[in-house]
Amino acid sequence: MNTYSKFVPNVFLAKCSEKHEKGDTIEVTTKYGKENESVVFNLIFEKDGFYYYSIVRADGFNVQEWAKQRAERRREWAASAEQKSKEYYNASNKDADFLSLGEPIKVGHHSEARHRKIIEQANNNMGKCVEFSDKAEAHESKAKYWEKRANTINLSMPESVEYYEYKLEVAKEYHEGVKSGKYPRSHSYTLTYAKKEVNEMQKNYDLAKRLWL
Repeated sequence: MNTYSKFVPNVFLAKCSEKHEKGDTIEVTTKYGKENESVVFNLIFEKDGFYYYSIVRADGFNVQEWAKQRAERRREWAASAEQKSKEYYNASNKDADFLSLGEPIKVGHHSEARHRKIIEQANNNMGKCVEFSDKAEAHESKAKYWEKRANTINLSMPESVEYYEYKLEVAKEYHEGVKSGKYPRSHSYTLTYAKKEVNEMQKNYDLAKRLWL
């Protein structure tokens, strides 16, 4: 059985008991027992009789698709919460005409219990209206967050090779620009941070090539 093994952040390899060739399609089982059809890329290393391969899902599912699904789910929850908020708002206004008269509660009168119940129901429904409105806003905020993440490219994707190659070029150009005076140094560590960014992008680019080329 082939299983997932975490390699670096965002990247899981296929841990296999048998050798495979690049382009082979294999089943990889999650810790929950679900099998995902996956395409083999590169042998990353061997350890204790197992072979560890970089893989992608054969159905194209990746971090971007996952983020899109999360965004869609949050949109659905937001719409549902907004609908409930409207329903409670309408319910809170069911006796608005009566309450708008501003009549005081007639203590001891046969109408007292009904009057108090109307006020209590209106307050409760308005409270629920606000509660679900807040939930709708929270879900909408999360939906926007996941929509932004839907454009994420990381090391789990073959596209990361070109992405980090570009990021490395940008980082190098900025670093050289800071050294030459083309770009201003906003603080004493500007050059240090620029060099750190070059090193980080070089590391990611080298790892992306190891995984996917």
